[in-house]
Amino acid sequence: TDILAAFRVTPQPGVPPEEAGAAVAAESSTGTWTTVWTDGLTSLDRYKGRCYHIEPVAGDENQYIAYVAYPLDLFEEGSVTNMFTSIVGNVFGFKALRALRLEDLRIPVAYVKTFQGPPHGIQVERDKLNKYGRPLLGCTIKPKLGLSAKNYGRAVYECLRGGLDFTKDDEN
Repeated sequence: TDILAAFRVTPQPGVPPEEAGAAVAAESSTGTWTTVWTDGLTSLDRYKGRCYHIEPVAGDENQYIAYVAYPLDLFEEGSVTNMFTSIVGNVFGFKALRALRLEDLRIPVAYVKTFQGPPHGIQVERDKLNKYGRPLLGCTIKPKLGLSAKNYGRAVYECLRGGLDFTKDDEN
């Protein structure tokens, strides 16, 4: 009934792997970098991520896999954005870690069923574009900021003229 995440953790020198795993679980769920007065207004135990297992990575000194369980109550139903920003949004800059990488994520079927999915499938997109029998090919326009509307339009035009099927905004 929990979302299970496996993180590859490289602790800073002097930080035990258990402490690094616990820090990842806390920082990516209910933890904060300082004590605040509102902490006493509710019990956060049912929302806390829990590092339930740590194992060394074979052949990689000072790297560990930290397994973290997150209760479903921590997440908004049907929101991929909420789930990922909760799990990986703030934890990668955590000072107790030299490096961190999300290796695996297991999502319970009950939670997956809350996602509505896209309003239509790939066939509708292919019909709109009149493109069949091959992958659709697109790109992100760079730079993401600073282009005038005219120059942004020119970049889109050149991409489509060159054979791409679509372009997309860098942030969406």
